[in-house]
Amino acid sequence: MFSLNGSSCTNNSVSGVSRCLTQSRKRMSVPMVAVASVSSNVKPGERHASVLMENTLKEMKESAPVIEKDSKSAVSGGVGDVYGEDSATEDQTITPWTHSVASGYSLLRDPNYNKGLAFSEKERDSHYLRGLLPPVVVDQELQVEKLMKNLRQYDVPLQRYIAMMDLQERNERLFYKLLMENVEELLPVVYTPTVGEACQKYGSIFRRPQGLFISLKEKGKILEVLKNWPEKKIQVIVVTDGERILGLGDLGCQGMGIPVGKLSLYTALGGVRPSACLPITIDVGTNNEKLLKDEFYIGLRQRRARGQEYAELLDEFMSAVKQNYGEKVLIQFEDFANHNAFDLLAKYGTSHLVFNDDIQGTASVVLAGLMSALNLVGGTLAENTFLFLGAGEAGSGIAELIALEMSKQTGAPPEETRKKIWMVDSKGLIVRSRMASLQHFKRPWAHDHEPVKELVNAVKSIKPTVLIGSSGAGKTFTKEVVQAMATFNEKPIIFALSNPTSQSECTAEEAYTWSNGRAIFASGSPFAPVEYKGKVFVSGQANNAYIFPGLGLGLLISGAIRVHDDILLAASEALAAEVSQENFEKGLIYPPFSNIRKISAHIAAKVAAKAYELGLATRLPQPENLVAYAESCMYSPSYRSYR
Repeated sequence: MFSLNGSSCTNNSVSGVSRCLTQSRKRMSVPMVAVASVSSNVKPGERHASVLMENTLKEMKESAPVIEKDSKSAVSGGVGDVYGEDSATEDQTITPWTHSVASGYSLLRDPNYNKGLAFSEKERDSHYLRGLLPPVVVDQELQVEKLMKNLRQYDVPLQRYIAMMDLQERNERLFYKLLMENVEELLPVVYTPTVGEACQKYGSIFRRPQGLFISLKEKGKILEVLKNWPEKKIQVIVVTDGERILGLGDLGCQGMGIPVGKLSLYTALGGVRPSACLPITIDVGTNNEKLLKDEFYIGLRQRRARGQEYAELLDEFMSAVKQNYGEKVLIQFEDFANHNAFDLLAKYGTSHLVFNDDIQGTASVVLAGLMSALNLVGGTLAENTFLFLGAGEAGSGIAELIALEMSKQTGAPPEETRKKIWMVDSKGLIVRSRMASLQHFKRPWAHDHEPVKELVNAVKSIKPTVLIGSSGAGKTFTKEVVQAMATFNEKPIIFALSNPTSQSECTAEEAYTWSNGRAIFASGSPFAPVEYKGKVFVSGQANNAYIFPGLGLGLLISGAIRVHDDILLAASEALAAEVSQENFEKGLIYPPFSNIRKISAHIAAKVAAKAYELGLATRLPQPENLVAYAESCMYSPSYRSYR
């Protein structure tokens, strides 16, 4: 068995670190810690570290237990672990002091191992913490309670975001414990919509690096830059070039808030070890004049590089990642502009384990919501007609996955099922007469129809049963549009997906009010429950966080080397299956986020099973119970005891 963390299949306490029994049976002693020579004139205040080094080394040498590893592990075999990718998922057989022995004040400043007031009396004696902490000892649960009380005192969401980031930088396990136990309340703080404002103001609130910044200045030496990151066994990279951050446009280098936020969710919701996650921003400049003139802007002060210069930098980056981290590192593209997003996915999808959350993640979560909504309206997916406002990354990705699912269900070729899907872009309804001027990713959605300029007229003409907004333009689902949907649908399905909340095509209140309480509504960002004519409506949130953490976990535990469309369909089906009858009775088409870890484990199991079925998995043989296996591999933020 292998573990992404410290909660593992089997716990053996070695220096307070729990581990999973893994691939091959061999005797493995705890590694020694390299000790630099200490000069005779060392200052008195520095003697604690050297004393602890000597004591720790002596203790390790005399009493370090031996770890027996199981040669019949469920994940042995498969492709050779040339880059250490498989062992990256395990806890390493080390004390908390990997590179040097930490004690005293330096231990309190290490976010990976700091426990604050939760250090026990014994730990305070062993690690020279006496006097550096108040005398009280508290448990992690009380720390969580105190922090939530403090967070709730902030009226401004950005203040909560900054407080959460400060916590992550001083006590990593407490950060994840807090987030996991209060996910419904804190998800909008660390992710959309608050992360959008954080990116806009990132230059002003920047305190310390949380990921790698790779700019045009690093061209020709990106491999060296990757090696500067302290963690060597990386499993998931989220990378952006900042050109299309949410619905806010080009934020350049300040888009780093998105990879940081996404990877926090990979850990909190999907159980991937924090140390296996790497946020990266590719800085090729920005065309945002406001940022270029902002004295606090932290990126390159130049207009965006395009064409060959851009392509060469990305190609060097992708090659360096594979060279440094191996074949099975998951690279998630995030918030690239349309003209690059589709090309990058097509170019590297056959050579790397890549995933575009804006195209594929959004598509998967929306498809799951539509499949759930059919339980409320009846019928099959193929019996519906879909109209999209917005034909960019999200819209095109969603439409294609819907077409593939209809093809799977009916046996009709995708060319036929695409005819059930219509799109409106900035120039109106996409029709065949516009074919010559259309971008390549819009052409599959050009059907025979007279030109229609306005959305409301397209709705009246096409008469869709499902209206999906992915335009990034707020207030575009007007009263007239929603009322038109309600005239020919008993239960119109309306998804306003654009983020953040200010860019949503309509609000939950507008959708329910204008449809006389008949709409089945979901949005990209959360909305509060709405009371209409004495009934309370709780809208769904088509949040990508339902999908990408479980999807990523499934790819990792199977050792997948590519992402196939059938894997995305499997993730959608798994999410839709998590919606209970009780949820449907409340009008919900997505399950509560309070169960997200369980949901992610089930999604991971379905994804891994599909990877094995498609021959894309390298961890052999396949574990018998993939759900239990996924759960056993998930990171636990609970504190460990240090000797």
